[in-house]
Amino acid sequence: MEKLVLSLVLSLLLSSVASIREISSKLCSSEFKDEKYHLNSSGLHLTLYHPRSPCGPAPLPDITFSTILTHDDSRVASLEARLSKKTSSRPTSLELQPELATSPLTPGTSVGVGNYVTKIGLGSPATSYVMVVDTGSSLTWLQCSPCVVSCHAQAGPVFNPKTSNTYRQVSCAASECSALESATLNPSACSTSNVCIYQASYGDSSFSVGYLSSDTLTFAGSSVRNFIYGCGQDNEGLFGRSAGLIGLARNKLSFLYQLAPSLGNSFGYCLPSTSSSGYLSIGSYNPGQYSYTPLVSSSLDDSLYFLQFSSISVNGKPIGVSSSAYDAPTIIDSGTVISRLPSDVYDALSKAVSAAMARAPKASAYSILDTCFKGSASKLRVPAVSLTFQGGATLKLSSENVFIDVDSSTTCLAFAPSSRVAIVGNTQQQTFSVVYDVGNSRVGFAPGGCR
Repeated sequence: MEKLVLSLVLSLLLSSVASIREISSKLCSSEFKDEKYHLNSSGLHLTLYHPRSPCGPAPLPDITFSTILTHDDSRVASLEARLSKKTSSRPTSLELQPELATSPLTPGTSVGVGNYVTKIGLGSPATSYVMVVDTGSSLTWLQCSPCVVSCHAQAGPVFNPKTSNTYRQVSCAASECSALESATLNPSACSTSNVCIYQASYGDSSFSVGYLSSDTLTFAGSSVRNFIYGCGQDNEGLFGRSAGLIGLARNKLSFLYQLAPSLGNSFGYCLPSTSSSGYLSIGSYNPGQYSYTPLVSSSLDDSLYFLQFSSISVNGKPIGVSSSAYDAPTIIDSGTVISRLPSDVYDALSKAVSAAMARAPKASAYSILDTCFKGSASKLRVPAVSLTFQGGATLKLSSENVFIDVDSSTTCLAFAPSSRVAIVGNTQQQTFSVVYDVGNSRVGFAPGGCR
């Protein structure tokens, strides 16, 4: 009798799982655009996916939101250390095959789990690979067989250089090899066969080490030849199930700068919610639809994208801080989940939002988030919050840009205080079209870019 009951329970469970998968599949097919990319006179366009989307090409495993916030804090800490020119107190030492380097690595920006993903085509003949997109990194790399030390699990096959007739390794004497230190914050190395070795490391102890290489990027029949990237032989850390990383920072080895001569020196994106898809574009765009703020030069790091806050308002009223309170170095970043504000600015914002939501039931603090309420962002009366930057460009935030649901019954203000650097994170950027017009040294915002 017990066996019969157990059998019935298992049958019901399997049936329920199958039904959920079927419903999820239908939702994905109806809500998501096709995974397409193309290259034409208006530039390169790639489909972009939320890192926690169940319908993306490489969804993350189930993790708690507190874990996400922990990784987000690691990313912010590494950005702060990078801007203060501090190196890691525990440098990573990589023990590799004799041909590869063994050296301490300087951490770049933590990859964490906040970065969006897309697909690129690489090699001849071309194969498609899922890649993390990061505005805080410069070098593009992906895992390569034979993975002489280690490859993390990824969606789809690992790139095999032997199958591409346009693959080449970069020599140690090449200018691209000399440029690695500015791109990765680590010196290059040289194999005994005169192949340049890159070392890309991140603030959460993730890293990729391998051979600097060139190959052909392919997009719907068009191609970009001699693209420089890292062919990773030891890849360990928090990269999800992606094949590697696309670096969009301001560096001559970055994805943007290599494609700029043929497509134009700008890129844009719309970061989607978990229930939809967005885009990443390289090249020309419609300038009339955006409001702009200048990119600010900074001696702290010439590869990151710095802006200048002008003011923050709640329900149309500026929060009560002096203009000098906004003077902290401010970065716009695609991979930081929760925006960081100078402590005085954050305290004033939290106070103004709490006053506007005085009737909403309060909830306990959650991890680094201390302004929380019972309920969800979509069902509470969230005040209108606007972020205004130098030049007048303004992000008029929706309730889902202001608050983030940390569990099924709690939502929290999606900002946190910071003592050293302000960061415009991806929760506030979600669903806006954002263009980085590097050639004209400006960033533009437009509402309604995606869902």
